[in-house]
Amino acid sequence: MSYSMYLCASLATYGLDLCPTKDPAPQLHDVLEPVLARLRQLIDSLRGSPVGPLTVGRFEQELNQQLRELGRITTEWTYNHLEAEPAQARPEQVVFQTSTYRRLSAKTPQEVSTLFGKIRLQRQGYRAAASVGDGVLFPLCRELGLVQGTTPALLECVARYQAQSGATQRQTLARLRAEHGLQWGVKKLRQVTAALAQLLGEHRQEAQVEQVLDWLAQAEASPGRHRPVLAVGRDGITLGLQIKGCDIHEVASTGTLTVYDRRGQRLGTVYLAFTPEQCQVTMSTQLTALVREVLGRWQGRLPRLAYVTDAGDNETTYYRKVLRRLRHPRTGQRLPWVWVVDYYHASERLWTMAEALFGSGPQGWSWVRKMQKWLLRPGGLSRVLHSAGALCGRGQLTGTRRRDFRRAYNYLSSRRQHLRYWEFRRWGLPIGSGVTEAACKTVYTQRLKLSGMRWKKPGAQMILTLRVLWLSGVWTKVYERTFNSNSDIEVPTSASSAHHATDFAA
Repeated sequence: MSYSMYLCASLATYGLDLCPTKDPAPQLHDVLEPVLARLRQLIDSLRGSPVGPLTVGRFEQELNQQLRELGRITTEWTYNHLEAEPAQARPEQVVFQTSTYRRLSAKTPQEVSTLFGKIRLQRQGYRAAASVGDGVLFPLCRELGLVQGTTPALLECVARYQAQSGATQRQTLARLRAEHGLQWGVKKLRQVTAALAQLLGEHRQEAQVEQVLDWLAQAEASPGRHRPVLAVGRDGITLGLQIKGCDIHEVASTGTLTVYDRRGQRLGTVYLAFTPEQCQVTMSTQLTALVREVLGRWQGRLPRLAYVTDAGDNETTYYRKVLRRLRHPRTGQRLPWVWVVDYYHASERLWTMAEALFGSGPQGWSWVRKMQKWLLRPGGLSRVLHSAGALCGRGQLTGTRRRDFRRAYNYLSSRRQHLRYWEFRRWGLPIGSGVTEAACKTVYTQRLKLSGMRWKKPGAQMILTLRVLWLSGVWTKVYERTFNSNSDIEVPTSASSAHHATDFAA
């Protein structure tokens, strides 16, 4: 009998197992009766006493606990009756991934965490017939989708708790105690989070591609005078890390892929985030793969392609060495990317020049406001540079003020083709990297940069993996896809289980 047919054989005998003459185990109504009796007693107690806010409040709290206990007992009984009884009714051997597994003599217990608390699961094990070193296969656990002894429904809750803004390990553990009656420790929480982040992360790109394609279809059908825009952004943010017992700060990376409709309205954004890494290689690789997959699967007219960032080193390198050279996955033609240097960062250089020319005061403020308007007009950058150069020639800038002025002036002068804001707006392109700047705040600051937080890179990355799924709006799709494909998950052997965060055989 093949492994895929295992549970079907078990369920086929489910009705026979429940017959009182063949199943010596307690029936469902028998195990539920004590809880139901307590519920009846609780109701009678309220009805037979004076009603007030305090008594009603205590009634609902106790009722909630009893209902959770009812769910726990029901779940435990149901899961323990999924496998056929007696043992002879279960297959003697199963085939999984071309290996034959033989049935062990008796079931073994496992503590399983559910939405309603812990249950004790009795499951049939199968050991590989050909290899002595292989671990034990528990088909029921795999069919239930258990990860680290946790059911999929609870896994989704734990991952969601960990991904939400402002969450901490202590808060998540407190919610598990209060809402699910589970006394987990930090180690257990980290193991479960790491295992699920690994599983969900494998489906992140596919779900994000489908989401972006949906937005592109909406943008193509939207009213307006512009072509839809597919905008790429990336930025860096410092993150507190613990490395070999030392607290340091390094630059982590954030990437965005945003779709704008024909009226220039943002339809949505998917996010990427990775812990600090030299040259941000992982970010560049994953962001490029995401863009290529979207363009390769998009069948409509090519949208306008924009790269909206500041002009930092990593951002500049990515444009010059990767994005500008990128070709269409299907046609092989060079893609017409337009790099838009963020208008806010350009304005910052105006303030720097004004400080050097005028010092602090209303004169500098007035000049900057005028130059900001000029930047948005045809040929505006040339007028800005001409004005700044003329003012510099009149004064006697020396020392630090001259150095700051020259740096700001050269920043604008050397990036003329990326500061054509009037032309970009006429094309319907965004001129500000606010989406990516906001991503740094929502992805990192609201979750990983709370007071006193320090991270190790693996721990930070597992939270980032969950968080980008949550913020990208693909959480449910990725979760369902992950547990629909559980037949493809490897069962670790006893020798390798120590090296795997996800242990489905234990």
